[in-house]
Amino acid sequence: MKRTSYENGIAAYAFESFAFLPVQAHVSTRRGGVSPDPWRSLNFSRSRGDKWERVQENFARFCDALQREPSDAVRTHQVHGTGVARVDWVDAGSRQPQCDALITDAVGLPLFLVFADCVPLVLYDAARHALGACHAGWRGTVNGVAGATLRAMQAAFGTVAEDVRVGIGPSIGPESYEVGEDVRQDVEEKMSRGMRYLHYRNGKESNPYFDLWQANAEQLVAAGVPAEYVEVAGIDTACNTSEFFSHRAEGGNCGLFGLLAWLESNEAEGKTHLGCDTIA
Repeated sequence: MKRTSYENGIAAYAFESFAFLPVQAHVSTRRGGVSPDPWRSLNFSRSRGDKWERVQENFARFCDALQREPSDAVRTHQVHGTGVARVDWVDAGSRQPQCDALITDAVGLPLFLVFADCVPLVLYDAARHALGACHAGWRGTVNGVAGATLRAMQAAFGTVAEDVRVGIGPSIGPESYEVGEDVRQDVEEKMSRGMRYLHYRNGKESNPYFDLWQANAEQLVAAGVPAEYVEVAGIDTACNTSEFFSHRAEGGNCGLFGLLAWLESNEAEGKTHLGCDTIA
């Protein structure tokens, strides 16, 4: 990913593999906002104790840097599940209930999700000019939210996996994400060959470390996305708390950073869809 600093103090990362495609996907840092400690400073969550007016100002600054209208952004009520909502301009400014991914083929419509160690995923269908944005924590990863997002795009837009480009953004890395028995059991029981995502750095009698990056990438590759079309940022949020919020490294005493993604104009496409469907 490439880091860009903006005149208003905002800094954000963008996927290099999307640089010449008509799609934008930007992951915020914690820099450039107005929130005090422990949310310093570009926090997008009021559920962790920050004041709503500061969160609003932070989001306005982020959108200003990226030349988007804050009131247009579609958000979700994230629940660590596999629900996917298909949205269009009629849904601008809404918060979609009980889902962790958004898909659209509406040009210019911003999709917004928040994170603090969980994995930001972006799926771009280069042939049909469609976009998916996904939040994948350990539960979502184990239960296949990445694949669910791809299947929703296939159902809604006729997406073919071989045409999809994927960005896996900053999130807790395989050297930092130690998990307990409950996670280990779910990984082994629910994921095909899930053991390969667990690494026992301190011996088999210790807790394993869960590789969320590999797990999400391989789910999509197994579904037909070419491996060479998957960009993994490789940025561990738990090791970079000066740049990103990390729930694990900061003991939950932190804010949330965000992913803002949208489709740019593509002259080859003239499709429009209205309404929102929630896809289980």
